[in-house]
Amino acid sequence: MAKVTGIGGVFLKCKGDSNALASWYEKHLGMSLESFGGCVLKWPDDKANDDGMTVWALADKNSQWFSPSESSFMINYRVDDLLALIEQLKAENIDLVAGPESHENGKFAWIMDPDGNKVELWEPKLWDERNKP
Repeated sequence: MAKVTGIGGVFLKCKGDSNALASWYEKHLGMSLESFGGCVLKWPDDKANDDGMTVWALADKNSQWFSPSESSFMINYRVDDLLALIEQLKAENIDLVAGPESHENGKFAWIMDPDGNKVELWEPKLWDERNKP
């Protein structure tokens, strides 16, 4: 049987000016825009031990996971230094919705983008001989 092998892209329909929203992601989250207006994220740029995996999951219809966003989705962006990024965001007057939190697979924090989408920021845990599962 043919099957899905990964996420090929993430595409958002903007509520307002798509160029302004793309610029917001570039300025505040460091997502370099290409000439076509989008960002190409390459796994070799990610230094985590999981080789850059992507998680796909569904939330129950009553889930509050995406709150306070009213969107039916939330994108998790892998980051290289969550605490440094949080400091940058605070300096740019972008408030955290929650976090930072540490979990068994890394550190997380959440913000809202200008379109009202909740954005999950994740710094994957780096494994070594002391904390290897």
